[in-house]
Amino acid sequence: MAGFWAQLALVAIGAGVASDKLPAGFVDIADVAPDVVVDMRYAGADNFLGRPVRGYGAGRCLLTREAARALAGVQKDLKASGLGLMVYDCYRPQRAVDDFVAWSRAPGAATNPRHHPVVPKSELFQRGYIALHSGHSRGSTVDLTLVPAGARRRSATRESDCRSIAGPVAPDGSVNMGTTFDCLDERAHTADSEASPEAQRNRTRLRDAMQRHGFVPYAKEWWHFTLANEPFPKTAFDFEIQRAP
Repeated sequence: MAGFWAQLALVAIGAGVASDKLPAGFVDIADVAPDVVVDMRYAGADNFLGRPVRGYGAGRCLLTREAARALAGVQKDLKASGLGLMVYDCYRPQRAVDDFVAWSRAPGAATNPRHHPVVPKSELFQRGYIALHSGHSRGSTVDLTLVPAGARRRSATRESDCRSIAGPVAPDGSVNMGTTFDCLDERAHTADSEASPEAQRNRTRLRDAMQRHGFVPYAKEWWHFTLANEPFPKTAFDFEIQRAP
C-alpha cells in the first residue's frame, strides 16, 4: 500500500510496558490537568461495540506530553466562562482499531439508533466515521466535549436516538451539542445546519477553544481534535492502556 500509511511505523510495545511506566513522551491527563473529567467510553460497554474494546484495560486518558499540555491550556481558558472539558477517548491502541474493523465485518444489525441510526456499519469506514489507521493511535488526538465547571462524570441515561437531546444538558452531564458522542451521522458534522442554535453555539465554543491551543477539528465529528504539531505524526502505537499503580 503506497503513500503515507505505507510508511507508518507500528510500535508494538504491548506487554513490555509496565503498568507504572508509560512509553517515553506519554503522560496521563490526570497528572497534567486533574480537573478534566475523564469518561473513557471504550473501556466499558457504553459505545458502539456494546462492550470493552481491545487494548482498553483501564479508563485512563493517555496522551503525548505536548497534547496533554495543550489540553490543560484549553481547560484553564474555559474556566473563565464557567466551563470545562470531559474526554471520551484519547490514545487508542492499534489493536482497538483492528477490533473496530472486525466488528464492522461481523454479523449483526446494520444500524443502531444510539450510534449510527442511518449509516450501515459496513459503510462507516468508507464514509469517514471510523478509520483503518486512527490519529488516536499517534497519541495526540482526543475526543471530548464541554461540561459545566466542576462537573463530575455520571452514568448516562441512554437516548433512544443519538441525534436528539432534550434540554440544555446531555444525559452524561455535558452541554447540549445536538448529538451524543459517537453519533456516526451527518447530524454530528461540526457545521451541520440542522443543529439547534444552542448546539451550534456550543460546538463553536469548543472548536474555538481547541484551535486557540493548536488543535485541528475534524469536520465529520464535532468532538474530534488533533494537535497540529503532533510529536509522532507517522507512528501508530499499540501498547495496552493499563491501570495506574
